Amino acid sequence: MTPAVLGLLCIAGMLIMIALRCPVALAMALSGLLGFGLIVAFEPAFALLDAGPFEALSNYSFSPIPMFLLMGVLASKANMSQELFTAARSLFGGWRGGMAIAAVSACGAFSAISGSSVATAASMSRVALPEMRKYGYANSLATGTLAAGGTLGIIIPPSIALLLYALIAEQSVSDMFIAGLIPGLLGLALYCATIAIVVYLYPHLAKSGVTTNWKQKIKDMRGFLPFALVFALIIGGIYGGLFTPTEAAAIGAFITLIIALLRGMRWAGLTSAVSETLALSAMIFFMIVGAEIFGYFLSVSRISFFLVDLVEHLQLSPYAVLFAVLVLFIVLGCVMDSLAMLLLTVPVVMPLIINAGFDPVWFGIVAVVTVELGLMTPPVGMNVFVIKSVAPDVPISQIYKGVFPNVLSDIVRLALLIAFPALALGLL
Repeated sequence: MTPAVLGLLCIAGMLIMIALRCPVALAMALSGLLGFGLIVAFEPAFALLDAGPFEALSNYSFSPIPMFLLMGVLASKANMSQELFTAARSLFGGWRGGMAIAAVSACGAFSAISGSSVATAASMSRVALPEMRKYGYANSLATGTLAAGGTLGIIIPPSIALLLYALIAEQSVSDMFIAGLIPGLLGLALYCATIAIVVYLYPHLAKSGVTTNWKQKIKDMRGFLPFALVFALIIGGIYGGLFTPTEAAAIGAFITLIIALLRGMRWAGLTSAVSETLALSAMIFFMIVGAEIFGYFLSVSRISFFLVDLVEHLQLSPYAVLFAVLVLFIVLGCVMDSLAMLLLTVPVVMPLIINAGFDPVWFGIVAVVTVELGLMTPPVGMNVFVIKSVAPDVPISQIYKGVFPNVLSDIVRLALLIAFPALALGLL
């Protein structure tokens, strides 16, 4: 049996373990260890258990992850999301469906200091959902809007998904952050347009809110200032070459901490934020360790070379290869966490993408946008379950019904990114 065939069998076994509810990190580590042992030998395979975790956890490039997580957790614990939604509601709340547009806009702004979609969805839903239901919004529109808006956290920089992709694919983190800016804003605009179209076609789903005068709007705009400040420091500093992404993460976390303290956060809130950040970081780093061991296995199995040769033998066009990869992402996204999926698939498909002639930075944006679909689609739909935990009385079928139009808008955005790569690469 050739190493490539053995490698494919081990990957199939790993997917079976994941389907049986084995943690993704453990499934990657076990299949990588077994595959490496069968192809090379088990003595050096067990040596990976010493080298792999140390190499992954001591990698300086991964240090921004806990800092970006801390930023989002601090913002949530300090109730910054409340003022943010108030500012957005003041701008758009007087329109029919304006409160839903305000919720999506607030999600986009919150994403500027939270690299996590789940954190964005959880924080904003606790603030915006009661208000939308108070003003008579249909449960499907209110919950679906927040589930979709939360996905902006995965693409609007600073994004942990973009950071991990950059490190796995050996691309510049700065380039990935800058490349994600226009697609992220495009997603925000398309979500807002989708809400406007849905409310126009089905006016009974939403009512007009309270209209505020311009004096009140300007006063409420202060809710955007902390997010604009942190975002400008991080992205402006990286784009201007003032500091590295790691330094930007540390500065952003420090500024967010200062803002949280000025807003009244005390010791209990700070320790809670740190504990939550440590738990989230441990989960992500566990997956990174599993991916590191799995990566050694992929190298000795030469699966990537086997797939490249297969594509050349079948004489598939570059866009046929891209379509096949994106279909794989969509299917896996229905049953896997987004970060785990990137860690699992990118090392396998990257040689195919490069061989097909696509820009790896552009593909990273396309991949992350495709991963977003998995956050909203059954049976897993991580953001859908986050919203369900905040609104347990809303049937999950209603949430999926409300999120469906936004899935269509994401497909439109994906098509635009494929047709016009400059949307992702224009700022580089």
